[in-house]
Amino acid sequence: MSDFKGKLFVFSAPSGSGKTTIVRHLLAQEKFNLEFSISATSRAPRGFEKNGADYYFISLEDFKEHIKADDFLEWEEVYRDNFYGTLKSEVERIWAQKKHVIFDIDVAGGLRIKKKYPERTLSVFVKPPSVDELKIRLKKRKTESEEKINMRIAKASVELATAPQFDRIIKNYDLEVALKEAEDLVGDFLNLDKK
Repeated sequence: MSDFKGKLFVFSAPSGSGKTTIVRHLLAQEKFNLEFSISATSRAPRGFEKNGADYYFISLEDFKEHIKADDFLEWEEVYRDNFYGTLKSEVERIWAQKKHVIFDIDVAGGLRIKKKYPERTLSVFVKPPSVDELKIRLKKRKTESEEKINMRIAKASVELATAPQFDRIIKNYDLEVALKEAEDLVGDFLNLDKK
């Protein structure tokens, strides 16, 4: 029996805060031995998204069957009949490879994972400089309509209120500083400096 005790790193934030950039940076650091947790969704693939790489795309019916079977670590109906979740089998798959799991996940899902594995999870909230800055970043992406951006901004205000429920908060005013802070947090949680 292996003595490997897999850890979980949850990064949550309002859309446009920079969490995906931070997660990608951490995944590139081999010393952390991280693997990205791929979420399941009932929505159809967009653009060049690939099943098993970007998401596990499953039908609405199958998603509901997985819910009934208690196959999810966490799940949420984000919009009507539009579900997202983390399959327990995904975490088990990564731990079987003797790797730690990293999540780029919404606030509600992140907090649910922390509740399920309180000792093995480090939950990090990535805070944008301001809601105004968030709006600027979302507009710069040029991927969504004004209406969709306004929906994300409204959601962001609610999400920002949950920040104190996370283990740590990274204020992403300066990306280089935020990346260094994220590296330090992950390294500390893995006790890398003590090995």
